[in-house]
Amino acid sequence: MTDTPTRQRSLPLARFRRLPSWSMLAAGTFLGGLLGGAYGMLTPPTYTATSYVVAVPTAKSSPDSALGFAQAYGRVATQLAVLGDAQVWAGVPVRTLQHSVRTATSPDAPMVAVSATSSRPDLAVDMANAVSRALTRHADDTSGSTQVRLVQFSRAVKPTEPTSASRAVTALVGASAGGLLGGLALLTRPRKTGQDDDPLPGASVPGPAAATDMRGQR
Repeated sequence: MTDTPTRQRSLPLARFRRLPSWSMLAAGTFLGGLLGGAYGMLTPPTYTATSYVVAVPTAKSSPDSALGFAQAYGRVATQLAVLGDAQVWAGVPVRTLQHSVRTATSPDAPMVAVSATSSRPDLAVDMANAVSRALTRHADDTSGSTQVRLVQFSRAVKPTEPTSASRAVTALVGASAGGLLGGLALLTRPRKTGQDDDPLPGASVPGPAAATDMRGQR
């Protein structure tokens, strides 16, 4: 007799094999686009403001020295010694500054870019300017030994557009990722064969044929 639980388990696999090849790609793309669009809708937009400071050599220093100290100050800007002063002017905790502020330097110019990201455009401006101000004062305190000063080159201005991805972009990224996963699932899909490995529902398996008495054929 056919094992009924085994036959029942074979039904979903048989239906899965009968699905058209493009169904997995379409389902993955649709679900990915839906999730990506939902993510873009539920995630608040973020804004980025950037201020710039420039390293200026004194009469006892050289431009090459200013360039080297600009690289160093770019790394120091996100340290606790600078952010501890910046939190007073920004009005946010040090942890928020550590999470939101990033710096960038150039190998060709003695300039430090201080960027701050926030869901509030005005807060992004305040954090960027506060860190630049704290970094400039920190550099002034050590200018007697470094012979390099930091000067405010450009203050951060209030951004008018968000820097985070829009809903259309997140939906497109999600659809692409879903289509890729659907393609991978298609590659791992069981191949169709001429006959199913399991018998169809309702079919009976014939019993073994009666063995021939070989002694009667002598």
